Amino acid sequence: MASLPLDRRGFFADRNRAFWTLQIAGWSGYFLLRTLGGLANAMGVAFILPAILVTITGFSITLLMAAAYRRIIRMKPVWVWSLTLLIVMAGAILFSTIEVWAHATFYRPDWRPVGVEFLGAILLTLAVLGAWTALYFGINYYLMLDEQAERFARLESQASRAQLEMLRYQLNPHFLFNTLNSISTLVLVGDTEKANAMLSRLSSFLRYTLVGERAGLATVAQEVEALRLYLEIERIRFGERMRVAFDVTPEAEAARLPSLLLQPLVENAVKYAVTPQEDGADILISARIERGRLLVEVADTGPGLGPGGPGPSHVGTGLGLDNIRERLHQVYGADHRFELAPALGSEAVQAAAARGQALGPGLRVTIDVPCQLAGEPELATSPTSKTPSSNLAATAAVAGLREPREVA
Repeated sequence: MASLPLDRRGFFADRNRAFWTLQIAGWSGYFLLRTLGGLANAMGVAFILPAILVTITGFSITLLMAAAYRRIIRMKPVWVWSLTLLIVMAGAILFSTIEVWAHATFYRPDWRPVGVEFLGAILLTLAVLGAWTALYFGINYYLMLDEQAERFARLESQASRAQLEMLRYQLNPHFLFNTLNSISTLVLVGDTEKANAMLSRLSSFLRYTLVGERAGLATVAQEVEALRLYLEIERIRFGERMRVAFDVTPEAEAARLPSLLLQPLVENAVKYAVTPQEDGADILISARIERGRLLVEVADTGPGLGPGGPGPSHVGTGLGLDNIRERLHQVYGADHRFELAPALGSEAVQAAAARGQALGPGLRVTIDVPCQLAGEPELATSPTSKTPSSNLAATAAVAGLREPREVA
């Protein structure tokens, strides 16, 4: 069984030790109270011996009760309550009988209880054993609930990571098909040199995607390096028609974001801005940190949103943008911004205008997420992002979880 982290379980990290510690401390306190109560009521030193016998009796009876409770604690509630009531009643009767006998034998030898007189202490013993039982079940149910919550949180995290990995690897065939089509075209027209160069760069890019960050997060510097590998492939196709610039501040290079998140944005810019325009297009990738947030922008000088662009009116698979939205939601929940807007004021558009080129309105994609630097603990999946129950159930089935154990 997977154990809860020690810092969460604390005193109950070793359940067997916790049980014996509480058992010994509890009955020692019971003996002390009984003894002090007897001495305070002028019952004399002779009362100490029956108090010792009663304490040992209670200690032993509750050990037997714990053994019984371990076998019934996971039964249906009606059986748990019914059997617990019977066990407490039986224990109280035995406890009361021995207590009355010890009192009569060692403290009042002139008194001999008979019949129902042995139940003279039944109310006290019922209260003691009832309190012990309530404490036992309370602690165990708390530990079981805490462990179950930890287990399901772990399962939810695993299912979320699995979904993120699935979304991440969807990009590989998406990009791969486009590149292989380009290579096929180059081979058909006899340009084997460019085809070979493209294959070499494709190999480098796929190696990065396969051996990159397994945890799902990469630094901005790593993402920029992946984009350079991708753009080297596309530059073989478009040459000077594709003009790319990077504006990444030094402090932003160490910030982390989901790996391969920017590649489909740049791919869209190539597809919808560079490809259809005779003069090509400018693409600007920028990243900076503002007020503890990482801001990443991909801007181009293409047709922008609407017909001919990657906006809602474009008919296509929609894999790239939907993939990005889902991955951002999985990692950051509601604490992120993913926005598509005209890029009329962007540096890419201004640079193209300075060259006197005809421009479309352009497109600027903005990603705004919490800044997490390399080396810091990963952000937990947002509680607002719930893993589908089917995914969670499937993960639980694969994990083959066992029931949690009680304290003793």
